[in-house]
Amino acid sequence: MGQMISRGKELIRINPSNKQKIEYSTTDGRSWSTRYSGSSCGDFNDLNDNGKEILGMTSKRSLLLYH
Repeated sequence: MGQMISRGKELIRINPSNKQKIEYSTTDGRSWSTRYSGSSCGDFNDLNDNGKEILGMTSKRSLLLYH
């Protein structure tokens, strides 16, 4: 669990300056692209990879980000 996780060839993180964005990098963190951006779910607090899917925990609910 944490604010950045590694999955396959991607790093996935909660944007440090905008907690309503999830970003991914395929360049070992040298550049980042937005995977999700939205205010309806609140601020992201944590990411959890259970092997089959990635869950994003927010201030309002948990979201399935990858399956």
